[in-house]
Amino acid sequence: MDLLNTLVDKGLRHEPPTRSEALAVLATSDDELLDVVAAAGRVRRKWFGRRVKLNYLVNLKSGLCPEDCSYCSQRLGSKAEILKYTWLKPEQASAAAAAGLAGGAKRVCLVASGRGPTDRDVDRVSDTIKAIKEGHEGVEVCACLGLLSDGQAERLRAAGADAYNHNLNTSERTYGDITSTHTYADRVDTVRRAHAAGLSACSGLIAGMGETDEDLVDVVFSLRALDPDSVPVNFLIPFEGTPLAKEWNLTPQRCLRILAMVRFVCPDVEVRIAGGREVHLRTMQPLALHLANSIFLGDYLTSEGQAGRADLEMIADAGFEVEGTDRTTLPEHRAAAGAGCGGHGCGDGDGGDGGVCAGAAPAAGPAAAEAADEGSAPAFADEESAQPVADGGSARGDAAAPAAAAPRTDLVAVRRRGAGTDLAPNA
Repeated sequence: MDLLNTLVDKGLRHEPPTRSEALAVLATSDDELLDVVAAAGRVRRKWFGRRVKLNYLVNLKSGLCPEDCSYCSQRLGSKAEILKYTWLKPEQASAAAAAGLAGGAKRVCLVASGRGPTDRDVDRVSDTIKAIKEGHEGVEVCACLGLLSDGQAERLRAAGADAYNHNLNTSERTYGDITSTHTYADRVDTVRRAHAAGLSACSGLIAGMGETDEDLVDVVFSLRALDPDSVPVNFLIPFEGTPLAKEWNLTPQRCLRILAMVRFVCPDVEVRIAGGREVHLRTMQPLALHLANSIFLGDYLTSEGQAGRADLEMIADAGFEVEGTDRTTLPEHRAAAGAGCGGHGCGDGDGGDGGVCAGAAPAAGPAAAEAADEGSAPAFADEESAQPVADGGSARGDAAAPAAAAPRTDLVAVRRRGAGTDLAPNA
């Protein structure tokens, strides 16, 4: 179809689609799904070949968070029966990381619940980063500690951190509906602080919280403008005991469309399938590898993931290879220039469980995202199967699809092993 040919041509030139084209990807039918995956797969292979980067989460401090993010099992007032523990010692965290690295992980993501780190917390994490790096040559370390204050990103960088994760999660327009204890602007500020300190910025989204197609496209265009090197795509894990426990809005087909849309908007960036892939993609996970070039290995922060061995078998069976520490993840033009999402010329969570571009700014909701669309006509998947996407309207991609099967609540398992427990981790 003309839409997909246009998107592939743009992606191979590391150019973004228009907002209307991105919306049209989400509006494609199930009959067109394999065509969408194949098209986005061409873009993925152009910039990343058949390599899959493995990432491993270590939850340094679990639960008891003062923030009220509706999607999170660690939130203020959460009744989810998750593990709760205070800071792991550096040697404990290093031992936990070793399990993932032994399984082939290239990056360790150090995560701690809370609004943001104190200076003492930064010291703790700095010691942990040094402990991990001393024992494992070539490992990348990404910190995810919440909102950053002055100088903290620089201190983490000096300690050896390679990246900092802080997700935007959803569109600016709807952010206040899921969190009241901090703002969308607070999150944008932290991503910018990380970038300015020379850390590789990692920022993504959570799909499945009841958002519209417009919200998904808005947040991805906002991410592109923020210029991250990696974009994790989380699929909401509806934990019992959280406000979004009943939000089962995703099908495997919709997850694949979302991943394809992210790939088209951020063609040469590391797109990571993060939390919730086992719950929502299920047996369609191998297809998602044709869209994303990065996944988490094993368990997540507060939920159990697919067995690490099964992850490795899935990658091999699908014809992909694990990316080693001797390879640079980003394409040469981005790695050399420090360019971010989409490579527009400028010089790591768990599904709700986790060089500066001069003048780069996030799109301020739908109006700013629409600026990327000036002079373009609304795009269509094709005339028979998709309706035009009107500016400012709501276009639910699966509105005409048959009713989805009952949600697989049996697949949501609270993590009882790994960091903070006496049981071996899953890696």
